[in-house]
Amino acid sequence: MILAAGRGTRLAPLTDDTPKALIEVGGRTLLEWVARRLVEAGADRLIVNVHDHAERIASHLETLGLGVEVVVSREVERPLETGGGVLHAAHLFRRAGAFLLHNADVISEIDLGALLSAQRVSGALAMLAVHERETSRFLLFDADGLVGWENVATGRSGHARAARGEVRRLAFAGIHAIEPRFLDLVEERGAFSILDPYLRLSAGGERILPHDVTGSLWLEIGTPERLEAARRVMGSA
Repeated sequence: MILAAGRGTRLAPLTDDTPKALIEVGGRTLLEWVARRLVEAGADRLIVNVHDHAERIASHLETLGLGVEVVVSREVERPLETGGGVLHAAHLFRRAGAFLLHNADVISEIDLGALLSAQRVSGALAMLAVHERETSRFLLFDADGLVGWENVATGRSGHARAARGEVRRLAFAGIHAIEPRFLDLVEERGAFSILDPYLRLSAGGERILPHDVTGSLWLEIGTPERLEAARRVMGSA
């Protein structure tokens, strides 16, 4: 599933008329970069959630010739954030195995097949691609998995449970491998971050594990400065 319903307000005024998912980097839209990476990793069906400019995004998907089934999940009244978006699309999943969840504004060379394999071997409810980088927001992991989060810019933090042993502070890369039974465990409703059920379920004993991808090319296009940096890296003016 590709999360493409965000409004991209930090990229305004560019996103006033162009949905963030359709911004071009290196001759491709962000959505195309992500979709092709998922297909290369073995995905034979894509779910894409949309809100603003829904028809433009749906039409663009039809032009890509991805060679796999593409299903659009429309969030009509408002964007439902990461957790709400996945829950809204729950009926569209085939549940034949673990699925990848990928932010539309991330271009990377992370080995998605390795992420899926690591999740399967671990038996974790979810495995999150993380890396060591400078950021203001971290996820906190102990030996048993996700234990909390921390925002060093605001001084705020949240914890699912008491940590057991050493805690690692890692930056989230915006890519998950998730067991389909997660969809039946979500109790939250409306618009909410997927971190909310992750923390609640971790407190209840489920394992939400990190998958370290430090060193892999990773570009997050969330601001004009990061967009220009990504265009330099990917070879577009």
